[in-house]
Amino acid sequence: MNASRPSTSSPGPSSAPSPARPRGVFVAALTPLTSTGDPDLEATAAHYRWLLDQGCDGIVCLGTTGEANSFTLDERLALLDHLGASGLAGRLIVGTGCCAIGDTVRLTRKALEIGAPGVLVLPPFYYKGVPDDGLFAAYAETIERVGDARLRLYIYHFPKMTGLDIGLPLIERLIAAYPDTVVGLKNSSGDWDNIRAMIDAFPGFDVFAGSEEFLLPTLRLGGPGCMSATLNVLAPQAVELAANWQSPEAEATQERLSALRRAISAAAAPIPAMKAMLARHTGRSTWRAVRPPLCPLDPAQEERLSHSLAALGFDLPAAA
Repeated sequence: MNASRPSTSSPGPSSAPSPARPRGVFVAALTPLTSTGDPDLEATAAHYRWLLDQGCDGIVCLGTTGEANSFTLDERLALLDHLGASGLAGRLIVGTGCCAIGDTVRLTRKALEIGAPGVLVLPPFYYKGVPDDGLFAAYAETIERVGDARLRLYIYHFPKMTGLDIGLPLIERLIAAYPDTVVGLKNSSGDWDNIRAMIDAFPGFDVFAGSEEFLLPTLRLGGPGCMSATLNVLAPQAVELAANWQSPEAEATQERLSALRRAISAAAAPIPAMKAMLARHTGRSTWRAVRPPLCPLDPAQEERLSHSLAALGFDLPAAA
């Protein structure tokens, strides 16, 4: 972690002391697949190590970018076991949110078992238009059934994917009910005003921006950092910005980082796009594999993406 990042010495929502919480640059990591379409456990661990070697503070695994909701519960549990045995668990925030609360509980217990410092939990996302009471009940039941004082839960706010809004009153209610457990949130709304409102409303509550486009303003407000998908290929630039966010060059670094993210997002679906970039970079063709309903990029899409990034002077660091 970089000492130059903003301090979070202000007390959290609970007066009880708590262990240091994750902060900084976190990659919402891809999950490489085998030639038969199964999660490639060894390649996943290798990819995580490569990201950490580039200076990332941690990995968000089994989230949206990791295609978690395209994997069975058994596949996700097996991947967590492997990551725990690989010595990586202490650097993980594990995505555990499922439509069924029982599945969320099983994954959350597994994350605690392997030693992950936190879990990122989507609300049950199939039913739309549910009231705050229903969302509160889902998080509360998860916490109560896990029943472990080590649990540090990050709410996953991603309204584009879930169709559900995590508003300030619900966050306030969860913090009040579980002050030592509900410690933060990933805000993937893409709305800076929404991110800023959450940071301002809850000092000591760790609101991570869901995009590196908002990394600099988040750090300037005292937020903990970002958790972002495109850091699978843009990690060094984000790490540089986080280490030097108070420097005169910070604005220019942020603009270049944002331009690269926009190029990836504009080219095609981000997950297949990043997998295509890593396939080209590593020479490992299986990197292109995605689980349906996602589709790999076609060769023409790959070429357009490659040219747009080359025009911005972009290159990946040495492959894992």
